[in-house]
Amino acid sequence: MERRTLLKGAAALGTLGLWGPLAGCSGNGGSKARPALSVEDLPELRGELTVYLGRGEGGLYHHIVEAIRKRNPELDLSVRRAGSASLANTLVQEAEAGEPRADLFWSIDMSSLGMVADRGLASDIPEELRGLVKEEFRYQQLAPISGRVRTLAYNTDRLSAGDLPDDIMALADSDLTVGWAPAYGAFQSFVTAMRLLEGEERTKAWLSAVKPRATEFAGELGAVMAAERGEVDVSLANHYYTLRLKQGKPDASVDIAFTRDDAGSLMNTSGVAVLHPGETAHNFVRYLLSKEVQEYLAKEAFEIPLVPGVATPKALPAIDDLHPPDLDLPRLADLQPTLTLMREVGLL
Repeated sequence: MERRTLLKGAAALGTLGLWGPLAGCSGNGGSKARPALSVEDLPELRGELTVYLGRGEGGLYHHIVEAIRKRNPELDLSVRRAGSASLANTLVQEAEAGEPRADLFWSIDMSSLGMVADRGLASDIPEELRGLVKEEFRYQQLAPISGRVRTLAYNTDRLSAGDLPDDIMALADSDLTVGWAPAYGAFQSFVTAMRLLEGEERTKAWLSAVKPRATEFAGELGAVMAAERGEVDVSLANHYYTLRLKQGKPDASVDIAFTRDDAGSLMNTSGVAVLHPGETAHNFVRYLLSKEVQEYLAKEAFEIPLVPGVATPKALPAIDDLHPPDLDLPRLADLQPTLTLMREVGLL
């Protein structure tokens, strides 16, 4: 995939305002959030700041960090990168040892952020900062940055969207072959959502019913590619894997469908926990919610922007036309019962 660099000479983020609207993208719909800020309207960052950054989106998050660093020469920015779950555990261990080191934790999913918040390590997000994102994504101690929705990625030579259930639980009663990635964090968050919404017994029964028709993959891109090749009828994956595949292969025999109001349409988000509040930390979050960074994430990572005035990626409905379940995303931190259940079914 060709990637336009976020760094445009010395001006870095400031020049991104010249991109204009993202071609071929759909509008966000109405929102009570205030208009997205431009980096041109944000204060310069100064002083020391340590960010723990969960690896995500092929290094694109790191590109954003580097752009912020270049734009703010008086910012002494230290970044530690690792898997989001690993960093969450590290933060807990450091706190228990009385040696907290991070000011911010930027994670690719809400489950690891919720774990940090549950341990009392996250500070309250200022009301003004919470008001920058759409109302349904406002949390007391976590700042969502960009979204990803669960989808059914299906082989278009075998199926049409009408052949797929709009209820994820009905997939267990079908004869469709399925691709999935049980060891993948996004899949485990999906199962956690099902467990919270449907109960442990129904979730266990669903996994047991689908398993005989399922093929396991190491990651969700591999599962989507298998659907495109016709090795399975449908794969369970975040939306952007299919969009990335189709960007490089426009005639790929794969498309996405959505369930409604259930774990199959879970809208998870990346986000930030502010561990040591202060002006610099809060303004760093403002950069991540700026119009330019949100456009970059939408265009290059195919993530769903959570601020008004920035279009969703091409081939996705507007965010207001998706139908995720009514579930507080920080509850996805309740992962251990999910792992136990998956082991009982033989998926881990």
